[in-house]
Amino acid sequence: MNAEPSAPHTRWFILYRGPLSSCNYACGYCPFAKTKNTRAELDHDAACLSRFIDWVASRSEQIGILFTPWGEALIHRHYQEAIRRLSHLPNVWRVAAQTNLSFAPGWLENCNRETTALWTTYHPTETTIPRFAAKCQTLREAGVRHSVGVVGRKDAFAHIRTLRAELPADTYLWINAWKREADYYSAGEMAELRGIDPYFDFNAHPHPSRGRACRSGHQAFTVDGTGDARRCHFIKDVIGNIYEPGFEQALQPRPCLISECRCHIGYVHLDHLGLDAVYGDGLLERIPEAWGMT
Repeated sequence: MNAEPSAPHTRWFILYRGPLSSCNYACGYCPFAKTKNTRAELDHDAACLSRFIDWVASRSEQIGILFTPWGEALIHRHYQEAIRRLSHLPNVWRVAAQTNLSFAPGWLENCNRETTALWTTYHPTETTIPRFAAKCQTLREAGVRHSVGVVGRKDAFAHIRTLRAELPADTYLWINAWKREADYYSAGEMAELRGIDPYFDFNAHPHPSRGRACRSGHQAFTVDGTGDARRCHFIKDVIGNIYEPGFEQALQPRPCLISECRCHIGYVHLDHLGLDAVYGDGLLERIPEAWGMT
């Protein structure tokens, strides 16, 4: 006798990545550095985003959303408006976005502070620590939850130390390990980075994941501009389309198909790592519960 499929989860973590593929920064290691979308491409991206918001508003599930754009989204008015609209929906428990924090923050005044959060990244070649720290202080004064992060290249170590000293102690500073070179860090460097980010070890090493239980494809999934859903950004198979009736039946527990998971937005959903307990309701904006910032 075949087992009945399990019921779809009623609390969702959605990573949205529309067709936007432009950035106002010029980081040397990034393929989207200083790229621009045409007006027609931006209009198309805005239409896709508006359709997604309407879909979220139509659902009964409790939904958390993290925008993970190729490039920088929050300099564009349609993403600012999207976060404002989503933050006030009764079924949205969190709306967050990855951002370089280069936007003018005035629009955040119209967002619901209870549900809005930002995952911010400092880029040493593109801004200064005083300017970036001042923007973080503006977020703090406005009551907008945010984490701060840096790519842990060796040429950024001095910036990381200074940034940690400039930020309030209850602002979580995460470090993304530079994994493009094997054995990149010495034992001493690992210890220093671990002293700044207690969870650095999770990012510094890939996690064997093939066959492991993961919330992706069940409680967490990605959505693109067409509405196609995938279990995560790292497995390209489409599991369904959110705009098709009965989409929720596609959300079922699935073991991971790839040999290892190397990125925070992926491995944070691996059951055996237990990181849902570490981050709690701060999982989308990458704020551990232990930090408890406002």
